Amino acid sequence: MTGKRSAGIVLHRHHEGELQILLGHMGGPYWSGKDAGAWSIPKGMPEDDEEPETTARREFTEELGLPLPPGELRPLGEVRQAGGKLVQAWALAGDLDPEQVIPGTYTMEWPRGSGRFRDFPELDRVAWFPLVQAKEKIVKAQAVLLDRLEQDVAFGQH
Repeated sequence: MTGKRSAGIVLHRHHEGELQILLGHMGGPYWSGKDAGAWSIPKGMPEDDEEPETTARREFTEELGLPLPPGELRPLGEVRQAGGKLVQAWALAGDLDPEQVIPGTYTMEWPRGSGRFRDFPELDRVAWFPLVQAKEKIVKAQAVLLDRLEQDVAFGQH
């Protein structure tokens, strides 16, 4: 994986008879007042010549501060986000408590042009959403991954 690529995991569970998706609200000043379209799967960019699945597993742990639940990763393919970044994703049936998340951080100049650098959480909130609500909250291009997950679960009974 080179260039503008990232890899992530769509963690999902069945809770009280409905399919739920774990999403993180993107941290930092740009996203602070936004909700719809401001949530994402845990994902990130590869290090050096890292394989995409390895990137997805590492980024899940880095962004959430929790180990990846055990289970089989099922490929969901790639989507291209509005900015041109390709996101490759895998589905994983599993569970975790969002209250236990210890988000990773990143550093950026803020305010822009000020010469001051601040740390921000990669994800400032993490929550489970029913599939329909997750599709409304997730970054628009990533909603295709949820459509693919829905088909996978319906046909594969995961």
